[in-house]
Amino acid sequence: MARVKLSELTAKKLLHNYLEIPYAGTDSPNSLDPSKKYVVKVDEGIKKRMKQGLVAVNVSVDEISPFVQQLHNKGYTNIIIEEFVPHENSQEKYLAIERVREGFKIFYSDTGGIEIEESGNIHEEIVHAENETEETAKIEQVLGVPQLFISQIMGVMNTYHFSFLEINPLVVQDQNVYILDLAVEVDTAGSFFVDNAWGPQDYRYGHIKDKTEEENNIEDLVSKSQASFKFVPLNMNGSIFLLLSGGGASIVIADEVANLGKGDTLANYGEYSGNPNEEETYIYTKNLLSYMQKSTSEKKVLIIAGGVANFTDVKKTFLGVIRAIEEISDSMKQSEVKVYVRRGGPNQVEGLALMKEFLEKKGLYGQVSGPDIVLTEIVREAIKHVE
Repeated sequence: MARVKLSELTAKKLLHNYLEIPYAGTDSPNSLDPSKKYVVKVDEGIKKRMKQGLVAVNVSVDEISPFVQQLHNKGYTNIIIEEFVPHENSQEKYLAIERVREGFKIFYSDTGGIEIEESGNIHEEIVHAENETEETAKIEQVLGVPQLFISQIMGVMNTYHFSFLEINPLVVQDQNVYILDLAVEVDTAGSFFVDNAWGPQDYRYGHIKDKTEEENNIEDLVSKSQASFKFVPLNMNGSIFLLLSGGGASIVIADEVANLGKGDTLANYGEYSGNPNEEETYIYTKNLLSYMQKSTSEKKVLIIAGGVANFTDVKKTFLGVIRAIEEISDSMKQSEVKVYVRRGGPNQVEGLALMKEFLEKKGLYGQVSGPDIVLTEIVREAIKHVE
């Protein structure tokens, strides 16, 4: 599978939690402490952000929103806001770890910062599992970090299947460690093993990605609704399209597609939750189907799935889904699109019955099931249609 960059905010939360170091980073300018200073930067996997004017340092709460708006005007949508850590340049270190066949290759320097690549002061060390303590001792001494810190970093890489990790700068003050900038790469196949710790919604591509018409329409829907809608295009010419409900279940479904070796055919990731009404679900589904119609894939499948909802009305949301599908049902039938459904929750009996009757009538029926089957089983059945 592909190796991709992970959201810095997501990676920092995982790393700090593993190290048991408090972390208050956020992507929202709301509820910040006006007595503190902050750092604001884009979270798009972009290198050398400072040189590009994509970072604001030591700013007050009042200065944050105008800078965030500047970033949005430039096309950046993902940001991080963190408390500013006062420090001297001499306290900045560099650490990077890459997973290799022999174990971990560690790059380190007692100087860090934005000029590190030009400094020529980076050392390398291969650390083998059987000699980990001995081989990390020198690195820990050079960086001035607490004993076992490097081992803990390698531990988090193993736990969350990180392929590459870079901290620059790593600030060390009296044995206290501050991870100011963090870059992490993962192999997408690893998402199956990390229990929803990260997934497609956390991938970053190192550049501003032009938004599709459908993304813009769904963002407009989000701005007007109390419900939650996410839509992440992955492969415009993919063959497996996802209309999912619930964040946890949606990641499980996407992971199963990758686990079955079909990750490269996954067209999108996304989910709706928070009990959207029929009209909102109709708009969301209509845009997903618009995206699906643009695919040049010879075989396509639509998976409508989710866990067992606590309060999202299955019948109500399915009425919106059915309205959207009905508008292009003839085109979908001609393209031999099949629809596979697995859903549970309030009014599931009526909702599933309506969906089954509709799909059979329109010649789009693949399978319609409730919680009587395992969530991932619907993925296996759907993939049979595109193989």
